[in-house]
Amino acid sequence: MQQGTLMRKVKSKSWKKQRYFKLQEDCMTIWYQSKRTGKTESAFSISDVETVREGHQSEVLQSVAEEFPPERCFTIVFYGRRGNLDLIAGSAEEAQCWVQGLRQLIEPRSFPLTFALVSRTWIRDWFQKADKNKDGRMNFKEVQHLLKMMNVDMNEDHALRLFQDADKSESGTLEGEEFVLFYKALTQREEVLSLFQEFSEDGKKLTLLELVDFLQQQQLEDEGTEELAMELIDKYEPSETARARHVLSADGFLMYLCSPEGSIFNPQHRALWQDMSQPLCHYFISSSHNTYLIEDQICGQSSIEGYIRALKRGCRCLEVDCWDGPNGEPMVYHGHTFTSKIPFREVVSTLGKYAFKVRHLSPGAGGRGWSLVGEDTCAEGSWLCWPPAVQDPRGQGPWRCWVAQGASLSPTPQELKHKILLKGKKIGRLEDTLDGPGDEALDMSDDDNGAEAEEERRRAKVRGTQHGSALQKDKETLAQALSDCVIYCKNMPFRGFQEARSHSRPSEISSLSEAKARKLIRDEGNEFVRHNAWQLTRIYPSGMRTDSSNYSPQEMWNVGCQIVALNFQTAGMEMDLCDGLFSQNGCCGYVLKPPFMRDKETLFNPSDPSSREGPGPITLTIQVISGQQLPKVANSKEGAIIDPLVRVEIYGVPADQAHQETKYIENNGFNPRWDETLQFQLHVPELALIRFVVEDYDKTSRNDFVGQFTLAFANIKPGYRHIHLLSKDGTSIPPSSLFVHIRITE
Repeated sequence: MQQGTLMRKVKSKSWKKQRYFKLQEDCMTIWYQSKRTGKTESAFSISDVETVREGHQSEVLQSVAEEFPPERCFTIVFYGRRGNLDLIAGSAEEAQCWVQGLRQLIEPRSFPLTFALVSRTWIRDWFQKADKNKDGRMNFKEVQHLLKMMNVDMNEDHALRLFQDADKSESGTLEGEEFVLFYKALTQREEVLSLFQEFSEDGKKLTLLELVDFLQQQQLEDEGTEELAMELIDKYEPSETARARHVLSADGFLMYLCSPEGSIFNPQHRALWQDMSQPLCHYFISSSHNTYLIEDQICGQSSIEGYIRALKRGCRCLEVDCWDGPNGEPMVYHGHTFTSKIPFREVVSTLGKYAFKVRHLSPGAGGRGWSLVGEDTCAEGSWLCWPPAVQDPRGQGPWRCWVAQGASLSPTPQELKHKILLKGKKIGRLEDTLDGPGDEALDMSDDDNGAEAEEERRRAKVRGTQHGSALQKDKETLAQALSDCVIYCKNMPFRGFQEARSHSRPSEISSLSEAKARKLIRDEGNEFVRHNAWQLTRIYPSGMRTDSSNYSPQEMWNVGCQIVALNFQTAGMEMDLCDGLFSQNGCCGYVLKPPFMRDKETLFNPSDPSSREGPGPITLTIQVISGQQLPKVANSKEGAIIDPLVRVEIYGVPADQAHQETKYIENNGFNPRWDETLQFQLHVPELALIRFVVEDYDKTSRNDFVGQFTLAFANIKPGYRHIHLLSKDGTSIPPSSLFVHIRITE
């Protein structure tokens, strides 16, 4: 890794300033200073860096592409909503040195994190922060300051006793391993140790059979427990001697409980675990609204960063609003507002790079406001899903969708893997496209398709000239090339469930405002669920949400709405629910709806839980035991220590909506202990999401947010579990966690 490298920091085409960048000796901090003044301008921690992108992979660097080659350019991307850092190195070699060096530094934090690694990183971070005079050792005064920084309000005598016990050299300072000893004494987990000793005969180790007993009795592991116990010992026991004897020490036991296997989230559900061969309408689909915006809806910035962030977050339905631009080049922005604009081609290029980077299936893309000239340009992609049995007019591309003869007009995510669908207007029906002459035309002679064609002719008679005039209007305002790109998601106005049953097709989709959807939920809940069992529905935020705020997606999911579009750029409970639902199933952005929501004749109505077929209510019991190393509240006063409480929130059908909270613990964010039990009854657990929220109690004003974790009830693992907290932006904040005991009874 180069140190003290002179590079250009770029904010715009006209703002390029030279700065010295240097990696600190701790290998965890990078600072940069002005070349002209020599004054340190800023610094950031390696732990804040999410990824590094090479080349012109930001609007800023694309704007200087003619001036600087891609080999010298790179972008440092931070977690959350912190702006990217765009840099231009003096040479391609220098750029590669920084890119590869940064990647090596952030690589160890890839999931799953080991408890030991997180602890080591955490210790090193705190040592660097507390070592005021940078002499590589800490005196007792610096330790006292450290405790305040770590959210600990400790009695001075007790702190001095821990300090002296760790000071093996009796030098009056702590350095190296002495600080590690002090840290271990500080982080002693009495609640975990007592649990360990409950199952250990000698109180020092768990034999293989004792560990099996714990896994079966407390963790409710019922299959292959002896093999699992062996795996856990091999994976988490730090002592080679203990591993050879097939026993687990107290340290190994703690490492297991803090691992993915000890998490509240079922690790088997992190992978793709659901059936992906059902029609699209049988899935909840992660969806964004005005994806290009990264700020508000009126004057906010449009950026390809919005697409990158949404796709990396698992979003599968993106919105692309295209409007006329100079020289017939379509531009993407929020029409009739003052938002900035980005070229359509840049959006398409970004989709090409990021649409399928994570294990994903087919994203949808919506568009509106295109002129005839712009539409022809928009239709020139080689990444579209083309209709079954229609000759692709532009040659086969890597993301083309070809469907066999006689294929269903309700395709599955598995069939559409690595394909892109366009949602938009279409001239006529999909069947009209398929009915023309040619060797590849669908065979309509079989009974099902013949009956379908006859039914469509009957519909045409009912609609009469209305259909013809609408078709003529479509032809006058819509480019044929773009119309041909719209296959399975033809936009149709919603005129009621009866009208939809009589005249709509599974390949069509309606978009409803949140207010319209709420009215339908209130008045025709069961009809709404039945409708969503065979056709896609998209819900979008109210136009009054100019600040890019969000509505609760839960009430829309309760009736089976698949495409519930949210403003991904706005943090809060609504996006926590979205991330919580779609963090399962390989983060592919598709979650299979429960069986009673996939039946077109279902009796289910979310306002009446008894209408759900299946077993009765279940009881969820959560014992909130303790917290570990909770973060300070942002922008809090120096020396301030939080008073944490835990609130558990249930989101689901109206009868299941509930929340309960613990008491607050005064002045302890480091290792608070609650030992409180909360209990909930769930009538429709298949739709329930559980949100754990930690707040800093304030008796005079609103509590401050500390951290949260949200997951679907279906993904909960019972037993003694750790909950690894996330920030307001949904990013990890290791090693902050809660320790709980979960029981589920019928």
